Amino acid sequence: MLESNVLFVYIFVSSGQDVQGTSVVANLPVLMRQNPAETLRRVLPKIREVLHVAGVEMQLTAAVSFLTVLQEESVSIHTYSHSFILIICTTLYITHFFLSGVSNAWLETLLAVIEALPKETVRHEILNPLVSKAQLSQTLQSRLVSCKIMGKLANKFEAHIIKREILPLVKSLCQDVEYEVRTCMCRQLEHIAQGIGTELTKTVVLPELVELARDEGSSVRLAAFETLVNLLDMFDADDRSQTVLPLVKSFCEKSFKADESILVSLSFHLGKLCNGLYGIFTPEQHLRFLEFYKKLSTLGLQQENGHNDNQLQLQSLEQEKKYISVRKNCAYNFPAMIVFVDPKNFHLELYSIFFCLCHDPEVPVRYTMAISFYEVAKLLNSGVYTIHKELVTLLQDESLEVLDALVGHLPEILELMTNGGENSGSESQLLSIPDLIPALTTAEQRAATSLKWRTHEKLLQKYACLPHIISSDQIYYRFLHRMLTIILTNNVLPVQKAAARTLCVYLRYNRKQEQRHEVIQKLIEQLGQGKSYWNRLRFLDTCEFIMELFSKSFFCKYFFLPVLELTHDPVANVRMKLCYLLPKVKSTLKIPTDKHLLQQLELCIRKLLCQEKDKDVLTIVKRTVLELDRMEISVDAFQKRFYENDLLDQEKERQEHLLLEMEQLEKEKQQNEGRTANINDKMFEKKRRDSKTSSVLAKSVTLSVPGSSSGTSAGKEDKKSKLVRSQSFSTQALHPKYSNIDKCPKQNSLSKLQFFISDDSFRTHSAGNSGNAAFPSSSSRNLFNSADQKNNGNKESQSRKMSIKNRKSNS
Repeated sequence: MLESNVLFVYIFVSSGQDVQGTSVVANLPVLMRQNPAETLRRVLPKIREVLHVAGVEMQLTAAVSFLTVLQEESVSIHTYSHSFILIICTTLYITHFFLSGVSNAWLETLLAVIEALPKETVRHEILNPLVSKAQLSQTLQSRLVSCKIMGKLANKFEAHIIKREILPLVKSLCQDVEYEVRTCMCRQLEHIAQGIGTELTKTVVLPELVELARDEGSSVRLAAFETLVNLLDMFDADDRSQTVLPLVKSFCEKSFKADESILVSLSFHLGKLCNGLYGIFTPEQHLRFLEFYKKLSTLGLQQENGHNDNQLQLQSLEQEKKYISVRKNCAYNFPAMIVFVDPKNFHLELYSIFFCLCHDPEVPVRYTMAISFYEVAKLLNSGVYTIHKELVTLLQDESLEVLDALVGHLPEILELMTNGGENSGSESQLLSIPDLIPALTTAEQRAATSLKWRTHEKLLQKYACLPHIISSDQIYYRFLHRMLTIILTNNVLPVQKAAARTLCVYLRYNRKQEQRHEVIQKLIEQLGQGKSYWNRLRFLDTCEFIMELFSKSFFCKYFFLPVLELTHDPVANVRMKLCYLLPKVKSTLKIPTDKHLLQQLELCIRKLLCQEKDKDVLTIVKRTVLELDRMEISVDAFQKRFYENDLLDQEKERQEHLLLEMEQLEKEKQQNEGRTANINDKMFEKKRRDSKTSSVLAKSVTLSVPGSSSGTSAGKEDKKSKLVRSQSFSTQALHPKYSNIDKCPKQNSLSKLQFFISDDSFRTHSAGNSGNAAFPSSSSRNLFNSADQKNNGNKESQSRKMSIKNRKSNS
């Protein structure tokens, strides 16, 4: 049978139809697996005959099939090298294939084959023929292919073989008359340097690079510059300072004047270049390269912001694209430049450039800054607060590509923003980002109104980090209800699921029980009992997330029975999804605490088995029943038997209890603060009344003191009446022994009043100081308190005496 298949294929190839030949070549790996001997004997020679005249499609298919045969190891390496290598090399050097791109496909196949073949095979089958193909007498395409093959061979052989057999060809091709060959060979010098080591690189490769860097061809100079940057690690300090640095300075000087072709490459490699040469820079050179980077970062913006409209009109589209690429490369190198100037000097040296790049008019530049924003934040560490405005700017960017790039590391960026300061807590850091929450809500709304639902889904997933960033109340009022709205109104299932999971995370870290109960009630009423079956399906998705994030007891307390109610759902898809979920639902039960819930679950399953009419649902129910019977139910805590898989649940339950305790403590704290405020208000009122009483007392005592100019009897009567009024005031506030003036001689009472007024505690009040009048001293308060106590005691003793006298008289 296999032989007949091979014969049939042989006839197909011999028929001369290109489509049939392509089909045979595409199935060559299959034929090699089925009957390798016959395929090699009859089919492969025929393929070899038709390849040199075959079309492009057959050539490309053959290159892939030859490589597949090697990778599948259908034949031994020896057999492969004997049968396939010659075909690959012969087809590779056919001249007309270079024009159609077929040669590149065969070259890729040959380079992959070189890695798998043993050294001796490569040396005899590839290296030896390569010497003749790399000569100046060969075609341009042949020499180009030879350059790429030599770069691959440099990693295959030892240094002494490379030095003896490959380096002479390398030098010859570096001096080739065609600039394409010199460029191609220059780009392979990096691989050759890695193969020959540091010493030979210094003596052989570096002189060639220096010469190629001065080549007349711009593409050759560009290749030399890029190779020089990639080989910086292989050069010592002397080579860098004496050879590399002068070349780099020359490139920088010419890039704006005579050689703008190198500008894009220079901007791309500038970060690596500056850090690679950092140790040999003088302060002046350090500043010079920094200024060069700043100039590149704003390249093309001066004309837009300037007054020369003619320059803007004459500026070609190609030049504009080049300048955009330069600024984009500067954005790519920005983290490297922070290292170059030291993060401590960021605000002084680079913040203005950072601001310009984040506000660049071109999307690719801002996109690159958004990608590198996390790296910048990490490097700034405690100084990350300086770039919070740019974070808000990128969150509000008009391009969703920029937002998508920034959101990738948004949780890490926000964590650095809030906790990056060493001497400041998260709360104080949050106050320094006042526009963060509006920017986050704006970003979500813009993603929601766009057609890029994957960006919206990604954004909602990343917003799950917010409980660690902002307060619970802020999440509740600004984000939580928005997630519920997305679940109810959005039409994209991945977006709804992302919103549901993020909502569950918000609910998990909510610190107010009243808010939690409100959200749970809305989930049950609007989703679990919603009119749309789509909402009820999302309710089951949400319950899955709740079982993942919350403890088993939490799910059983709030969601177990609402989930079971869906067994009576009129839509078969809802009942079907519920049946798939029932094993997870049962795993949340703990016996004997949840024995009544287990009974409810068994009752619902029996009803499904008896009453279900949909065949698909009934099949799943029966399958689910078998799975439920095999499940084990977790035991309760008081039985002191825990399974290892319940440890995580215990930790979740502990955290939930901790949240409740924290909420209780906050309530008690608020109540204590309220009581303290009430007490302070009462004390303040009492002090205010005391101060008024003391001021009235001072006035009344002043009126009761006899004057020296009073001589008539009418004056004495007036003073006596005033003294009586002062006694009525004093009896309300003074100590009893001072207030009982009518029982004491007049002279004695006046002297005691004068002595009492001269006390320090009242002198401040009678002096008219409004600042102290409202707060009497502690001695005066004690005096009034003791006076009240003694006065009350005297009244009680007098009442007891009166009652005893009345009893005696009655008796």
